[in-house]
Amino acid sequence: MNKAELIGKIAEATGLSKKESEGAIDAFVNTIQDALKKDDKVAIAGFGTFAVSNRKARTGRNPHTGEEIKIAASKTPKFKPGKSFKEMMN
Repeated sequence: MNKAELIGKIAEATGLSKKESEGAIDAFVNTIQDALKKDDKVAIAGFGTFAVSNRKARTGRNPHTGEEIKIAASKTPKFKPGKSFKEMMN
């Protein structure tokens, strides 16, 4: 499912227009991104938790040349599904 299909499904389920649904999705995504930029966690009961994970600096290898390279420390977003969401998948 792509964004346009998601907007259509939400509009259908809520009775909102597609433009209003798109605004709601954009606001949802932007709010989560803003929270993660501040190193906050976003927990949605029954769905899951969005959080920032810190990766340590490490040594890697260029697969093309085999040369060792240094990989800088970084932050990356993570999503951990909630218990009921995981159980729904089984």
